[in-house]
Amino acid sequence: MQLTIGCPLFRRKSPEDDPEFDTKKAKKKLRRYVESHDHAIRMKAEIMIDHFHDQVLAPGKIGGQARAMVVTSGIERAIQYFQAFKTYLAERKSPYQAIVAFSGEHEFGGSKVTEASLNGFPSNEIADKIQNDPYRFLICADKFQTGYDEPLLHTMYVDKALSGVKAVQTLSRLNRAHPQKHDCFVLDFQNNSEGITQAFQDYYRATLLADETDPNKLHDLKTALDDAQVYSPDQVQNFVALFLSGADRDQLDPILDACRDVYVTKLDEDQQVDFKSKAKVFCRTYSFLSSVIPYNNASWERLSILLNLLIPKLPAPKEEDLANGILEAIDMDSYRVERKAVQKIGLADVETEIEPVPTEAGGRKPEPELDRLSNILKTFNEQFGTLFTDTDRVAKRIREDIAPKVAADPAYKNARENTPHTARMAHDLALGKVMQILLKDDTQVYKQFVENESFKRFVGDMVYAMINP
Repeated sequence: MQLTIGCPLFRRKSPEDDPEFDTKKAKKKLRRYVESHDHAIRMKAEIMIDHFHDQVLAPGKIGGQARAMVVTSGIERAIQYFQAFKTYLAERKSPYQAIVAFSGEHEFGGSKVTEASLNGFPSNEIADKIQNDPYRFLICADKFQTGYDEPLLHTMYVDKALSGVKAVQTLSRLNRAHPQKHDCFVLDFQNNSEGITQAFQDYYRATLLADETDPNKLHDLKTALDDAQVYSPDQVQNFVALFLSGADRDQLDPILDACRDVYVTKLDEDQQVDFKSKAKVFCRTYSFLSSVIPYNNASWERLSILLNLLIPKLPAPKEEDLANGILEAIDMDSYRVERKAVQKIGLADVETEIEPVPTEAGGRKPEPELDRLSNILKTFNEQFGTLFTDTDRVAKRIREDIAPKVAADPAYKNARENTPHTARMAHDLALGKVMQILLKDDTQVYKQFVENESFKRFVGDMVYAMINP
């Protein structure tokens, strides 16, 4: 497993301004901004495609039939990757293509898109299409991560946080046997080896429940939910009758909407949090127990049917966004992808205990933790970024890497030998191409070159002087 991580670096736009923000929400926004940035998506897409061509296709993995899955954190991210893959595969003149997989319709780039409209073929053909050229990459957003058996899958590129059984289910897509399949590979941009090892360890040998799940808790949960009076017995009865008869959503939604209106108007914020928390626990506990113990309690079954469809409609309590405006107050100075480790994960040959399904419920509106922007950025940069202060490294990069590549450029060499008066123009064009290549592994220098005109002139004059002594 090869572990990599994106390394951004943020700074305040105005050093004089140092407002306060909610630290947790601010860091989430910063991380989401980094992960969704077109530059980051493009860079990681190039790394995946280059790796697949050079390390999977070139050695002839699975007899040259190997496929790859790209696991993303959501539909928008999957579509971004699909577009980046499409562009870079064309630039690389690769004969292969990608398929994107997600559920439903999503708005992207000002229009509604589906996986069928992006792929150019119906959704039910995805599993068959990926088995045949030119399709080699399956880019997923919560699809094909469980219950999908494709022996040709050899490599997985993960750009999504995984833990627990979800990590096991997702990564296990690679373990389907094929006569020519002798290994598999995971390139992970978000998770670390300790977390993945722990997730698999729980299910490696005999897995035992540390304690039983108490079914009596369902009585207490149902009583508390009934007492909130978000729904009435008649609404539950009518809804379930419609649902079991195969009624369409236009018949079901009015009942759900009426319950949601009571939830919003009759319950205060703390009561809303408490009700939604108990509803989730009831559904989770009943789903688990009903799969292992035969129940004859029809009222529990009816309530679980209603709640499973009602919960997604229940809004979270409105609260002030105390991280609002942070993205307008900062600049991302750099972004790069850094290799952290290449390793195989070993699991201990021991039995494991896992905790039973939790039946306790309860929640409250969290209190914000405020801090100055400077402190938030300092912590974030220390956790995910690196500082651009090594001027000796930059000079070495120019001297040992950039200048030789510019000097070797065929167009520049031709101009220098045959049309000296155009040599500087050819030099500048060659320098621009070299810097584009440099973007992959030294975004800090590249960003300075693109955005800082003085730095660009300095690099140009320095390289030109080096190769024209």
